[in-house]
Amino acid sequence: MAERYIAARAASQSPIAHRLTQELDAFWTHVIAPMDQDGDGKIDLREMTEGFRRALTDPGLYPQQIQLVADCYFDLVDLDGNDKIDQEEFQQIFGLAGNISFEHCAEVFTALDLNGSGTLDRAEFHQALAEYFYGNDPDAPAIHLFGRVAD
Repeated sequence: MAERYIAARAASQSPIAHRLTQELDAFWTHVIAPMDQDGDGKIDLREMTEGFRRALTDPGLYPQQIQLVADCYFDLVDLDGNDKIDQEEFQQIFGLAGNISFEHCAEVFTALDLNGSGTLDRAEFHQALAEYFYGNDPDAPAIHLFGRVAD
């Protein structure tokens, strides 16, 4: 996933890409790798599902589990570096890297832009990711952040 976002941004040698790789490596080490219950060096669907159910239950752990990686993604998506993500930036990166249609990106962006400003600030971005990873509301705006979930 990181490779797709880095490639979509054409940022393979950037400090942001390096930071994202480091943070995702840490996420793997501390959150994903412990999910390998049978010790076979692989995480199957059952282990992943159960692991996320166990690991991502406390929104209070967002700063340790998700925030650093999320900040890296925010910086990758913020193409002009103004510390805000506009709809065009969102569509360009999420559409290319996430293989999400531009129309769907527009719908998701509008739902996530809680204050109607036409941009997502870091707080809105973090709120969306917290909803996505820790929420249990099937109608939450962030539920389709990385693409439509099949019914």
